Amino acid sequence: MSKKILTDELIIKKLEAKGYLEYHDMEENEAWNLLEKYYECEVTDEWRNSRYDFYCYTETTADGYEVFVATHDCDSPCISEDVHYYDNDLSSEIEQAIYDGNSMYIDDLDSHYFEQAVEDAYDTMYNDKKQEIEDELIEEGYEREDEN
Repeated sequence: MSKKILTDELIIKKLEAKGYLEYHDMEENEAWNLLEKYYECEVTDEWRNSRYDFYCYTETTADGYEVFVATHDCDSPCISEDVHYYDNDLSSEIEQAIYDGNSMYIDDLDSHYFEQAVEDAYDTMYNDKKQEIEDELIEEGYEREDEN
């Protein structure tokens, strides 16, 4: 009986068959659609009277400076925790909102911090799916060649 060999190429082939490609090999909206389905989250840049779980938007201070707000409560954001002078930390906050399955209002879906959050969350999801496929193949009797 021949041994079933588990290779990275086999795992990648199975991933691709399920529609999962490396992030930079996909259209951005395709990557987002997979993220929405996997994490059960959603995003919009259209303000509606709906309530969202997470909000990320810009505001202007009384003296004309732009600040960034990332909050779960747009009616009463916490100044010391939710208001950012720089946009450095916004991608990690958006990424966490994705993982949490939040409905999100993001005022600029073309911003680098949103795109970075999507890429990072996608990479995490991709690696999770890769591990799931590897586990499935091992259950089917596949072995890594170096496991003798």
